[in-house]
Amino acid sequence: MTDPIADYLTRLRNAIKANHRVVEVPASNLKKEITKILFEQGYILNYKFMESENPAGTIKIALKYDPIDKVNAIKDLKRVSRPGLRQYTGYKDMPRVLNGLGIAILSTSKGVMTNKQAADLKIGGEVLCYIY
Repeated sequence: MTDPIADYLTRLRNAIKANHRVVEVPASNLKKEITKILFEQGYILNYKFMESENPAGTIKIALKYDPIDKVNAIKDLKRVSRPGLRQYTGYKDMPRVLNGLGIAILSTSKGVMTNKQAADLKIGGEVLCYIY
């Protein structure tokens, strides 16, 4: 597999379209950090890091749905920076996702964070994905 982050986002996207409550993805440190950000921002209900046969383990993610009309909290996931075409941004050119309603997840020198956190710290980095 050449792009594990795209695989992670695709598994989430497919689980949302199939109305699954829980999805399991292979873990890595970067995927764990992205999952923590999704939980902190309120896009997923809960998560659990589990040990398995592979060295990194798996991540079990409980998706968040509206109890009345059964609409998921995540409308769309878009991979921005790919292995063949990296996308970097400075803090002055920070992307605004859906006019500020969504988030962009960045990999910076201070760790993985949202575009708002990176702009507050005045650091740029690689734009991993957009979530709204």
